[in-house]
Amino acid sequence: MSIVLALSIGAAYVCLMSLIREPHRRRFNAIMVAGAGAAYLSGGGLGLWEFAFVSVATYCAYRGLESWTFIGIAWLLHTAWDVLHHLSGDPIVPFAEHSSLGCAICDPVIALWCLTGGHSVTDALRVRLARWRGRRGPDRAPAPEKELPTAPASE
Repeated sequence: MSIVLALSIGAAYVCLMSLIREPHRRRFNAIMVAGAGAAYLSGGGLGLWEFAFVSVATYCAYRGLESWTFIGIAWLLHTAWDVLHHLSGDPIVPFAEHSSLGCAICDPVIALWCLTGGHSVTDALRVRLARWRGRRGPDRAPAPEKELPTAPASE
């Protein structure tokens, strides 16, 4: 898996999650990171350490129901777990040799978004586009001036 593809997957995840309104976005992401934390459990490549990791990831996911910071921490923990699995030769997808490495590249993108508050990037883009459209540049017609109300003439 190429670095660009892994980064693109992380960015696509952030954009898709941005379509969910708060507080549902945060809670949904807590559930997603809990699932990611348990992804390696069936393979058991790291033995009993898999159970220890799932316990820590589940705790972070639970705290993430009310905190973006804990969701970001859980994604960073999952990144470290991805690296360990890649180095030990136990990929997350058994038939895709570099899947854990790709996951280790993708997850920090998601973690960074979570650690900065998990704000909707689609809302931010809409606001910026509206501001851009509202600007008047030299190649555009000037904005119409507002007429000030006039005071009635006194006789």
